[in-house]
This record gives sequence, C-alpha cells and structure tokens, in this order.
Amino acid sequence: MIQTFSSTIRRKEMDAVLTCMVDEKIGPGELNGRLIQAVKEFMGADGVVALRSPALALGYALKALALEAGSGIMLSALAPSWQYQAVEQLGYKPVVLDVAEETGLVTASAVEAGAQAGGRLLLLHETMGIMPDMDAIMALGIPVIEDISQSVGAVLSPALGGEDGSAPDAASSAARRAGSFGMYAIMGMEEFDTVTAGGGAVLMAPRRREWIVLKKYTDAAPRTDILPDINSALAWVQLKEYKRNEELRKKLFAVFQRSLMSGRNKTFVRESDEGSTIWSFPVVLGGSFKDAKQYASRKEIEIKSAYADSVIALKEEELSPQCMHAKSLFLRTVLFPLYPRLTNDSATKIAKVISTLP
Repeated sequence: MIQTFSSTIRRKEMDAVLTCMVDEKIGPGELNGRLIQAVKEFMGADGVVALRSPALALGYALKALALEAGSGIMLSALAPSWQYQAVEQLGYKPVVLDVAEETGLVTASAVEAGAQAGGRLLLLHETMGIMPDMDAIMALGIPVIEDISQSVGAVLSPALGGEDGSAPDAASSAARRAGSFGMYAIMGMEEFDTVTAGGGAVLMAPRRREWIVLKKYTDAAPRTDILPDINSALAWVQLKEYKRNEELRKKLFAVFQRSLMSGRNKTFVRESDEGSTIWSFPVVLGGSFKDAKQYASRKEIEIKSAYADSVIALKEEELSPQCMHAKSLFLRTVLFPLYPRLTNDSATKIAKVISTLP
C-alpha cells in the first residue's frame, strides 16, 4: 500500500516538473499562481505570495509590520539557524528563548520573559510538527509570525484553558489551523520541509487587513524574489497530495512509536489525531548520540542529529548557559528516516532498531 501511493505521487511530481522543462516555462508564471491558489484553499488564508526563500518571506513580513530597525525578535533556540542569521541581516536583534524539554517548544512564560528582555515580536517555529499552547502565547498580545514549515496541516481543537488554568476566550472556542494565529505565517519549502519545492517559501496573511498591507510590498517585488514555476510545480503536487502523504507518515509514526515504547528512549509529547503533524520521527536518547549512531549504522540505518542546523548549534557557546533544555535536546535528539516513500521492508528494519537502540 505504501509503495503504491508513493509511486503515484512520484509520477505526478515528475510529470509536473517535466512539463515546465518541455514548455521552457521554468521562471515565475502560471504555476506560481496555481500554487498560490492551492495554498489559499488549503490554509484558508486571505492572501499568499510564493517566494524564493524563507528569509525573503521573513523580510517582507517585517516590512509589512513596520517593525522598527534594531528591535528584538524572539526565536526558539531549536529553530533553524537561518532565522537567527536572517534576523541579524535584516537589522534586528535576536532574542533567543529556551524550550520545554518534553515538547521542544517555547512556552508562553518563556515568551513573556523574552518580551521583558526586549523582544518586540515572536518568530514562532512549530518544531517537529507539534503546536505549542497558542492561546496562552497569543494572550500575551505580542505580534507573532508563525513558521509552519514543519507543522503545516496541524489543527488545534478548542482550548481547555490557558497555562494558568483560566477559561478560554471566544476566539479560542473553535478548532484552528496552524498558520492562522499570527499576523503572518511562513511555510518553508526547502529540501527537508513537510511540503517541499526543493527550495522556497510561501508567505501567508490569514486575514484581509494584514494582506492589504503586505500586498503593497509583494506587488513591487523584483522577479528574482518570486518562486519559479519549476519549483512551484513540485510544491503544488505535494500540497495536492498532502492528505495521502500525511496518512502514510502517521502510519509509519505509529509503528515507530510502538517500537520505542519497548526501549529505553523517548520522543516528544504531542497531540494525537490532527493536533500535530508528522515531520519526522525524533528520538530523545537516554544515552549518547555517538553510541546510538554507531549502533544504527551497524544495522544499516542512518540517523542524524535532529538539531544540527538549529540556532543553538550555530551559537552553542554563547547560548548554552541560558538555554539549558535546548542544549540538552540538541545533544540527545536524533531523527530516524520517516517519509511517504519509505518501503515496508525499510520501515520494519527501522522499527527493530528503534526498539533496541542503546
């Protein structure tokens, strides 16, 4: 079943990309517009633009928000390192936040402390497809740009209350999709993002008032900022096949999770059903990364450090004293292969290694 679905998706991706090449229409054009329409329908966003990189998307969002140069922008220590680098290059000050060890996510209390330390805006990376307590974070009244590169498709159920046990307000009484909470949302489409175009990003405005402001800037964007059709074609097919891909990912995740329960290691706490999405299979080790990697390699399974390209990895010495949970997770968290095209034989082999991992 897994192999049949995967072959169908692969053919559609190849057909879309090859059509662009045969027609010699690989620059920004019709398929960019088709991708934008698909994202609007999938996300329910009022306005969407498809750009060549997540860093470009962040730059346009900050222009639209008119955030004063030099302002503090809060980031998770486990967010991808491009966020820290882009914030500095755009003329702002990164304010790095530690995470909760059981989820790998920033909490409302961490954001509140970051705001007191000078953070004016939160760039929220929803790591590993897991959603934080969005109602508690939004209740702080701090502008938020969501990075849903790993959490696209996640849907939060009505809130049961905030971190302090208070009752939810009317705005949190209905299920809401990742990307609908912040002022803007970035869906990266890089090589290892949930929906990939081989590179690029989609910038979304959930509501009309934010889109009106953003549109003035993106309408004037140079052609070299806009995502080419050859990338848009791949992303469009992946988005159309998202539901089937996610079903396959969830089946594999469930198999791996059962195997993990018989071992000595653990994974992150996450919502079941649609409350979180499947980006990969992270394992938080009880032992050392070196031992785990050597063991998996002997079994012909390649694992990698989950946060090798994170903010804490980029600025380890500087951030370690203030981001102890993130540092611990950086050193102990690995990723096992999990993607829709994984064969049944490979999945069985991986599950066996997970259950016996030192």
